[in-house]
Amino acid sequence: MGLEFARSARSTVGLEWELALVDADSGDMRQAGPSVVAALSPDGVRPHPHVHPEFLRNTVELVSGVARTVGAAGADLMRTLAEVRAVTDPMRVELVSAGTHPFSHWSTQKVTDKERYHTVVDRAQMWGRQMLIYGVHVHVGVEDRAKVLPIIRSLLVYYPHLQALSASSPFFDGRDTGYASMRALLFQQLPTAGLPYQFETWGQLEHYVEDMLRTGVIDEFNDVRWDVRPAPRFGTIEVRVCDGVSNLTELLALSALTHCLVEHLSTRIDDGRPLPSMPQWFVQENKWRAARYGMDAIIILDDAGKEEHVAHATRQLVAELEPAAERLGCVAELAGVLDIVEQGASYQRQRAVAAAHGPGHEGLEAVVAHLVAELRAGHPLSPGG
Repeated sequence: MGLEFARSARSTVGLEWELALVDADSGDMRQAGPSVVAALSPDGVRPHPHVHPEFLRNTVELVSGVARTVGAAGADLMRTLAEVRAVTDPMRVELVSAGTHPFSHWSTQKVTDKERYHTVVDRAQMWGRQMLIYGVHVHVGVEDRAKVLPIIRSLLVYYPHLQALSASSPFFDGRDTGYASMRALLFQQLPTAGLPYQFETWGQLEHYVEDMLRTGVIDEFNDVRWDVRPAPRFGTIEVRVCDGVSNLTELLALSALTHCLVEHLSTRIDDGRPLPSMPQWFVQENKWRAARYGMDAIIILDDAGKEEHVAHATRQLVAELEPAAERLGCVAELAGVLDIVEQGASYQRQRAVAAAHGPGHEGLEAVVAHLVAELRAGHPLSPGG
């Protein structure tokens, strides 16, 4: 089959931000997504163009328009967030973004009434029902289809940087999992989710899609839920590595890192320079290390097996990407990545909040309250108050 890749302007950017709906008093999940989406319909029939339902009824997704800079895309999200709050505040519903909800139990959550979501649950059963997870997706426009797969293969080298920096899911089902990102390992259990295959040619990708369609594994390409994937109908590469991000400042930093990586790799192709790559077994190990240890991970840097602390590797990467940030107008946002390195990631703040409020449910309620406060503040807050 032919898998058409839409025309897209180079290095345009779009952001998707999944937000959990929680009760303002208890911090537990609220199944209010359909009501929120319906209330935001411009005419009672058409959906809001920038607020989408998600897999679970406790979630809405905010989607920016196509922008030239991550700052502009972020401003778009904030305008939409204000519209959502105009609906949720009177309902006493708060908004949270983290890789998982710290204590709500997955078995009590309801799936949005949409055929493709019911199909996921019917096929994946318990693994499908456990998808009480939230993420951020960054789309970056690619002007030439021939660049897409080489850039995706190379982006996998930087997977652990994005995973460690964004890790925000240490708690799941009321307990500390021991992982910085429980979401990363939960999500990969779905069929066709997880790390992408490292295809060499577009024809190999088309053959894969044809096989998956013919055998009923997928009904459409969008059912391929890889952590990094082509988005043919938009003409973009979609990076889905990051856990849910609790505040706009860190969202823009991580989006800038992603945006700059794609532009940097695209420029290397233009200049005839080789792109970094890594065997699949190293990529898989890096994903696990970043999910398990977060900002304390020792990651594999290249196909020779050289290793480095993720914090040091991230500092070096930010310096390498500064020319791309200049071109893309996101120097300040990219510098925010270094703030995460120095001050800690969300999972670290969450654990500090839980420890300060004692063991058990009380500590996890405090974590949710802290996440609510960070989203309202628009920047990370000290775990001490």
